[in-house]
Amino acid sequence: QVQLVESGGGLVQPGGSLRLSCVSSGSIFSIYAMGWYRQVPGKQRELVASITSGTRTNYADSVKGRFTISRDNAKTTVYLQMNSLKPEDTAVYYCNTGPTVSRKFSWGQGTQVTVSS
Repeated sequence: QVQLVESGGGLVQPGGSLRLSCVSSGSIFSIYAMGWYRQVPGKQRELVASITSGTRTNYADSVKGRFTISRDNAKTTVYLQMNSLKPEDTAVYYCNTGPTVSRKFSWGQGTQVTVSS
């Protein structure tokens, strides 16, 4: 069973930056599109960004121009560079397979991002 471990979250002031990482325990990771999702209490998990098994990317309108998703298949890791952070970006961030991929790995514990002054 593939395990996903997210890290890199924290407390940051508005306008700041963070880089999230998601490491997969399985090399099978490389064949799947991957995505970063976020969730706030009381709301559904939402897709933030996705990347194909190659390099094609897609972003939610709310993060376009501020967030960048990338992946390193050799390291079985997907990244999310977050710049110009806003309070509304506050959430727990998770990674998993992309939104059009029917197979989902077990969800990790996520990493908390808090944007506040």
